Amino acid sequence: MGQATSPPLLRMRGIVKQFPGVRALDGVDLEVRAGEVHCLLGQNGAGKSTLIKVLAGAHRPDQGEIELDGEPQRFADPTAAMRAGIATIYQELDLVAGLSVADNIFLGHERARWGFTRRGEGEKAARELMGRLGHPEIPPRREVGRLPAAGQQVVSMARALSHDARLIVMDEPSAALAHDEVENLFRIIRELTAAGVAVVYISHRLAEIREIGDRVTVLKDGRSVAGNLPARTTPTSQVVALMTGRDVEYAFPDPGEPADDRAEVLRVENLSLKGAFENVSFSIRGGEIVGLAGLVGAGRSEILETIYGARRPTSGRVLMEGRPVRPGDTGAAVRRGMGLAPEERKSQALLLNETVAANISLAGLGRYAKAGWLDRRREQADAHAQIEALDIRPADPRRQVKTLSGGNQQKVILARWLLNGRKLLILDEPTRGVDVGARAELYGVVRRLANQGIAVLLVSSEVPEVLGLADRVLVIREGHLIHEAPASELDESRVLNMIMEGSAL
Repeated sequence: MGQATSPPLLRMRGIVKQFPGVRALDGVDLEVRAGEVHCLLGQNGAGKSTLIKVLAGAHRPDQGEIELDGEPQRFADPTAAMRAGIATIYQELDLVAGLSVADNIFLGHERARWGFTRRGEGEKAARELMGRLGHPEIPPRREVGRLPAAGQQVVSMARALSHDARLIVMDEPSAALAHDEVENLFRIIRELTAAGVAVVYISHRLAEIREIGDRVTVLKDGRSVAGNLPARTTPTSQVVALMTGRDVEYAFPDPGEPADDRAEVLRVENLSLKGAFENVSFSIRGGEIVGLAGLVGAGRSEILETIYGARRPTSGRVLMEGRPVRPGDTGAAVRRGMGLAPEERKSQALLLNETVAANISLAGLGRYAKAGWLDRRREQADAHAQIEALDIRPADPRRQVKTLSGGNQQKVILARWLLNGRKLLILDEPTRGVDVGARAELYGVVRRLANQGIAVLLVSSEVPEVLGLADRVLVIREGHLIHEAPASELDESRVLNMIMEGSAL
């Protein structure tokens, strides 16, 4: 941990950054000491991403000062920031899928002599970095695109370490990691800080902040509303209140009416996918929210994707309202009334360079077709109605969806299905990378859909979220459904014991 009396390694003062029509940063201050984990908190849209892009040299500030070891800095580009000892690991990893692990680690600063790349030397160094990070099993020659999400996260960390960084920014580093992988991440962070490296840590999981953090800076509406709070002793209620004005970490809506007398919408019978899950059976009635709880890699997402037709099952079948759905056919699933909000919303659900209106209308373009043309006026009007209903910000249907925060992007996906009317809504990690304020709004939307009679199937890595939002919980372990019960009969410790140990308390 950095000493309280030591001068800051990094000092950002009065940082201002403006984009057309938006003042993303409005005089932000941040101080980070060598050897500390400084946590940066704030709602989606509070300015966290813009601030770290300024620090990483991806954006130039319009006003303000940046000092590193007391020396003024003006980073012309990310390369300049790296040369100064600042490395950034973004939530959306910027790796080259077709290159090897070693090539990704040393991309842009290859091991070379007399103009020739020394591949063997690079692979040896990559192997040492993988060992240091606790993953010696990842071979330097493996294509990064063939690694799971957790493996790619490790490669991104190795690349940061390869630059001999003095300060490493980690943006939601645990979002795609299982419990044991998060523990390994924390071990690495502690080793880095013990060696004097500073870490700026961004996460929406407040329990992580208390475990790994030293100090906290809170952003709200592009401003720093609190700085240098002690991470371990500042009450959660105070942190959340600073971020959102709310005094609870999870704000769940009231549960809906029992769905026992409602018609069955979805039935899954002995569904299996080789290598992922086996003989999974359950059903969902209209107006019921069913949550899947389990570790990353337990088969949760694969179950959702197979039900939706994105994967073809090895055996078993899926029925909507008593009628079989053609396996491995997403078009058939959509026609039968399913809607999916996938875990990787940016790569799997959104057209990032298109407008909010175009993304909302995507699943129902037929309704806007008129003599070979799209009725843009109607499309804009329908999108605007959904924007108002879900409080999507900014409230501009012509805004490029890539400029929205993660929480507002998720709302756009929900708006798409709200507009088109669904019988079953499938949500895979619906609040991943979403701040606590936007979470409460999303919870309210999901419960409102259920109250309208829509069946909801969701996956979340956060057990309190599953227990707080779902009516019934399915516990998945190593590809098997091991327990099913009403959420009211379960608690967090019991569910965690089942998914970790395979036994119910």
